[in-house]
Amino acid sequence: MNKVGIVGCGITPFTRDDQRIESILLKSAKILFENNSEINKDLIDAVLVSTNNNSKYLSPILSEITGIKPKIAHSIESLCNSGTNSIVSAYSYIASGLADMVLVSGAERYDSPGQVLQWDNSRGEFKHPIFWASIFAKSYKQKYSISDEQLALVSVKNHKHAKENPNALSKKTYSVQEVMDSKKLTDDLKLLDCSRPCTGGASIILASEEMTKKITSMPTWITGIGQRTTSASFTKNSSLNSMESTKLSGQMALKMANKTINDIDVAEIHDAFSVCEPMALESLGFSNNGEGMKMIKETNSTDDFKINPRGGLIGCGHPLGATGIAQTIEISQQLQLDAGKRQVDDPRVGLVHNMSAAATSSTVLILEK
Repeated sequence: MNKVGIVGCGITPFTRDDQRIESILLKSAKILFENNSEINKDLIDAVLVSTNNNSKYLSPILSEITGIKPKIAHSIESLCNSGTNSIVSAYSYIASGLADMVLVSGAERYDSPGQVLQWDNSRGEFKHPIFWASIFAKSYKQKYSISDEQLALVSVKNHKHAKENPNALSKKTYSVQEVMDSKKLTDDLKLLDCSRPCTGGASIILASEEMTKKITSMPTWITGIGQRTTSASFTKNSSLNSMESTKLSGQMALKMANKTINDIDVAEIHDAFSVCEPMALESLGFSNNGEGMKMIKETNSTDDFKINPRGGLIGCGHPLGATGIAQTIEISQQLQLDAGKRQVDDPRVGLVHNMSAAATSSTVLILEK
């Protein structure tokens, strides 16, 4: 099987701007090519677009406006983990020999239709993700005696990290009390416990081992992939205080990379809501069940950027189709020691965790220098 590397990336600032989806896609792709002039567009075999936007034929449109004539061009939609699913699809094209180089671009508007889960009748009238997140929060807090004040630390930490990220939506830091005093949305979640929908784009290019070595002397390699879809409907979840699809995806990715969780130096965790971060840390094996908040408290108190260095979804913003790609770009930059003020000390192995719809599906990637 062919080895697959990351050879270029581009990302836009995450904003609340009203832009056409085509413009967002083009902007991140242009940034990528401006930053990586050694990449020959004529050698790109496939263009994949990650988005939940209802616009059609976006991959051929992006191909044309960027001057690429690929063999393969199509879009991928899987709600919040569309981005990593697109990266896995690109990896598969290259590993199978069907392509040598693939452009993956993700984009979303602040008003993406993917934010409302209209397809799941089991949710009744509660179609917005805030409702499953609230159930998760209530269940997790009750099982492990976690307080609202403790959970608020997730938002405090990730907004603090986001301040060091020039592309993040949030430019402010908050105290635990300010998170607690933010607008009450449900009995268990405040406004600052939530990631925010926004407008943003991210692009990444994957290439075969031979092509990668021709383009860059500092590649990042994708060495582990784990994916699991346990259901579509929220009511099929086996637990409301753990993430089965995340646990299984993490185990699969680590096994493929021949690593353990102790080998991970830096990680992007899908913190769509504050409760998701400790739950994911526990499901991935970073901490024991019920002790995710202890790890978060420790990393916050020591200004350790190991978990969600770019500010997570809560601090950075959450343009659905771009999020998984942006997470992967962050880990790649961390491994290349190109993460600025949020740089982790000499990381060798990184992890990306991206999920959808109450963790009914998850993707985990392992990246190495």
